[in-house]
Amino acid sequence: MRKVLAEYAPELGTREVTVPKRQPRLETIFERDPESSSGTQTHSTYLSQRLATGHFVVSAEMRPPRSVKFTRFLQNAEYLRDIGVDTINITDNAMARVRMSNVAAARLIQQQVGVETIVHFTPRDRNLMAVQSDLIGAHATDIRNVLAVTGDPPTHGDFPNATGIWDVDSIGLIAILNNLNQGLDGRGRKLGTPGSFCIGCAATPPATDIALDLERLHRKIEAGAQFIMTQPVYDPETLISYFERYKQEYGPLTIPILVGLQPLHSYQQAEKFHNEVPGIVIPEAVRERLRLAGDQACDTGLEIIKELFDAILPYIQGTYIMPLDRYDLVGELLPYIRQQTVDRGSESAISS
Repeated sequence: MRKVLAEYAPELGTREVTVPKRQPRLETIFERDPESSSGTQTHSTYLSQRLATGHFVVSAEMRPPRSVKFTRFLQNAEYLRDIGVDTINITDNAMARVRMSNVAAARLIQQQVGVETIVHFTPRDRNLMAVQSDLIGAHATDIRNVLAVTGDPPTHGDFPNATGIWDVDSIGLIAILNNLNQGLDGRGRKLGTPGSFCIGCAATPPATDIALDLERLHRKIEAGAQFIMTQPVYDPETLISYFERYKQEYGPLTIPILVGLQPLHSYQQAEKFHNEVPGIVIPEAVRERLRLAGDQACDTGLEIIKELFDAILPYIQGTYIMPLDRYDLVGELLPYIRQQTVDRGSESAISS
């Protein structure tokens, strides 16, 4: 090429051309430091800060898109931000149905909407190596709130022939997260810089085997869980007696509870959830109220949730609302919740 060019432009063949060196572009990355300069532990996320200061936390659940298109997903997240939720929690292929990676969905929300997220994380679809790799990657992209769940069996979902992995269950997953917060891998070997995950665990007050569920909850807390998110409840006594029994068997509960609230909008929906969805128990009295409400069942469902919320408020530090894509229901409930909890943060600040 040089010889050919020299024939047409001989002067270029004898002159040495110097290509200016391109200055490297530096990107400034601000990482959250789990420890302050004084060496004392600080709260790693907005969620952990709110819980530590006694503010009542409200999260709303979103399911990631089923396709590569995410415009409407972000619009719904913007709506939730504008009505004032504290966080958005994002499911991880719930009911074993394939959706966008919830870590990717959480990153989209945090980058483009500006609301902190809680990602549900299951070891069902990941072996022990992938679990740690994905968690480290999530941490690197500022996804720090993680709800550790075991996950629904693949036989219930879109691909019943898919293999469930479960090298660890939710208790083992919490232990891995706790290790990462100490700068260790799943086998206790040093990785370097400690992480700053805020670790959540699940509880099922309506569980068929309460003793087993309580025992597992206790093991989750011992493994390093920092907050609890419950399955939806519809009976105050179910939640209250569940945690009273925990106190009797294992001592005072030392981490905050975020109760699951799932508004029902029809009698048919209530019957389906009660009979077909594991972990959900809807009392007959609630289903009957919805049946009698007829076309007004959606309004009645909201009233049921408000009555439930009033009864359990002294026992909880937050809630997460599961609207199943009916985000208008969050808009209906949130003002009532804020009104009932308006003094919670200021009272805690005074008492501390």
